[in-house]
Amino acid sequence: MNVKRLGIYLNDHLLGSTVGVDLAKRTERENRSNPVGQYLSTMIPLLEQDRATLRTVMAALEVRVDPLKMGGAWLTEKISRLKLNGSLLRYSPLSRLVELEGLCVGSHGRVSLWRSLERIAAKDPRLARFDFGFLAERADGQLETLQTLRLRATDAAFSDASVETGEQAPVPTEA
Repeated sequence: MNVKRLGIYLNDHLLGSTVGVDLAKRTERENRSNPVGQYLSTMIPLLEQDRATLRTVMAALEVRVDPLKMGGAWLTEKISRLKLNGSLLRYSPLSRLVELEGLCVGSHGRVSLWRSLERIAAKDPRLARFDFGFLAERADGQLETLQTLRLRATDAAFSDASVETGEQAPVPTEA
């Protein structure tokens, strides 16, 4: 096994995980009164668990955390806030859609990470204690819910009511 490449791969996913947790927290704060925020409030602790599991995997494989990538995660999250969303000073219906798309991308990445580690674990006894199949299935289920919320956010972002009034169209109540 090429340990150097594996270290780069795991650090890239740790960076993505850090950005994803920060994005989920920001999106949850902006959507507390609707199903997006309610779902994310239950998902965030699981994302934090996933990040902790990734760090434990890295420790088991003796892969060091790359401080430059962790600094990059912080910077990436801050820059992502500067996106143009049609509203300079407040949260826009487009903000919710773009943030949910980002969370979907991150969830795809987590499914791939856990599936890749599941394959590596079949050859590396240091990873035998991790249930990567369970983690992949959980991430896939989260992705499915996020996709449903994203489609509803698409409807809200591009409805005539939100365009004409400049206000957010309501997000449907079932998730």
